[in-house]
Amino acid sequence: QVQLVESGGGLVQAGGSLRLSCAASGGTFSNYAMGWFRQAPGKERGLVAAISRSGRGPYYVDSVKGRFTIARDNAKNTVALQMNNLNPEDTAVYYCAASPRVLVALLLNEYNYWGQGTQVTVSS
Repeated sequence: QVQLVESGGGLVQAGGSLRLSCAASGGTFSNYAMGWFRQAPGKERGLVAAISRSGRGPYYVDSVKGRFTIARDNAKNTVALQMNNLNPEDTAVYYCAASPRVLVALLLNEYNYWGQGTQVTVSS
């Protein structure tokens, strides 16, 4: 029902920045809490950042606090992840996901809809 398309991934040197964007269609975007996940080779997919329907009270995993910022624009049906001071450990496929929760959703199984992912590679 909800389609999510990520963009903005790429190759960047350590210390650099990237901005990921996720465009939603096919549903009422403001009815979904949103999250960004990442999955590195050989590792499980894990939550990076999450935001409530209203955009208040964002959540960040400890490893990205102070470096990443999640923001949503309900008028444009988009959610973005600004990533600063990137390091090689941030290399992964990044996924945008939508959850029917009102507040932030922290668990992978709370998300019903997923994008196809975008690759982020950080070179040392």
